[in-house]
Amino acid sequence: MSRPRPLRVALIGTGFMGAAHSHAWRTAPHVFDLPPVDRSVICGRDPQRTREAAAKFGWLESSVDWREVVARDDIDIVDICTVGETHAEMAEVALAAGKHVICEKPLANTVEEAQRMTRAAQRAQARGVVSMVAFNYRRVPALAYARELISQGRLGEVRHVRAQYLQDWIADPDFPLVWRLQKDKAGSGALGDIGAHVIDAAEYLTGQRIERVSAMLHTFVSERPLAENMVGLSGTGGADRGEVTVDDAALIHATLSGGAIAAIEATRFATGRKNSVRIEINGSRGSVAFDFESMNELLFHDADLADIEGGFRRIYVTEPDHPYAGAWWPPGHGLGYDHTFVHEVVDFVRAIGSGTPPTPSFAEGLHVQRVLEAVEASARTGSTWTAIDQDEEGRS
Repeated sequence: MSRPRPLRVALIGTGFMGAAHSHAWRTAPHVFDLPPVDRSVICGRDPQRTREAAAKFGWLESSVDWREVVARDDIDIVDICTVGETHAEMAEVALAAGKHVICEKPLANTVEEAQRMTRAAQRAQARGVVSMVAFNYRRVPALAYARELISQGRLGEVRHVRAQYLQDWIADPDFPLVWRLQKDKAGSGALGDIGAHVIDAAEYLTGQRIERVSAMLHTFVSERPLAENMVGLSGTGGADRGEVTVDDAALIHATLSGGAIAAIEATRFATGRKNSVRIEINGSRGSVAFDFESMNELLFHDADLADIEGGFRRIYVTEPDHPYAGAWWPPGHGLGYDHTFVHEVVDFVRAIGSGTPPTPSFAEGLHVQRVLEAVEASARTGSTWTAIDQDEEGRS
């Protein structure tokens, strides 16, 4: 029996996300039942750094011309792990070339870019070409299991959502002015970088859409030292510091389509918090609570039990019947951050094989982009409430 032709992947980006996605492409076919996958080529900007990344991450080739790679007949999948300002162009070109596309979050820097990407994805889908936004926290087994409990009605009517993403990596005012602190490159600051994750998670878990927001954004450090090799910043006058043009923290109140209310926070100034993703959902019949710092655990309260048995109990989400967990280790042997990217690749490749559109779709990514834009508008104008555009283009 002949071996099926492997899916051939081109990854664009050699940084932090490029490393995470490279690990996922390497690992997924060895743990899960998938068709073979070839890590064909990795693309970057600097020739030497890209060659080094190819050798380190196990890619067969390296290239500094992503357009040439995307146009190749021997590439099936394009994985975009680059700065936000490049997502729209890369995705549109890849989809037009008939490549399946997975793109890091947030989908784009603006709603207009996300709209273009969604239209391109919809045109490609009609030709059997699929696309997906890489919101990796959906693939944490404990959160996927929480979604199952909520969809089964175990929480009853969802009433409250509390979601936080807390980091502290730029709390030092002398941390350099990297691209994530420049609006033209990143789109927004903590809001889009990490807030987008918990916005998506709140909607994913509840099955409800955010309909309106009232928000505040704040920047604690307005100027930072210029990063090495960073040139051409306008307004710096040759000084050694440049302007921070994004938010450092976001506070959001929101209403959801099913009647729930939400409090969402994202900050990169929570000293002592390295990567704390916290979500609690309260319903009429129970609650779930999750903290990524204990990522293999889900706390569940069943309000149908007698008061004498009430309170949160810990579920260790490592049993074979828990989402994703059965492919890995024996029960009790926990998973880590890297596994979430492996699970993304698994779901994406399986969607390609079945011809089923994967989730979250570009349309879902567009909706998150609309929420980000509404948050910025609310913060800018001081509006009590800003509605989210819910047009059909943004529906998955």
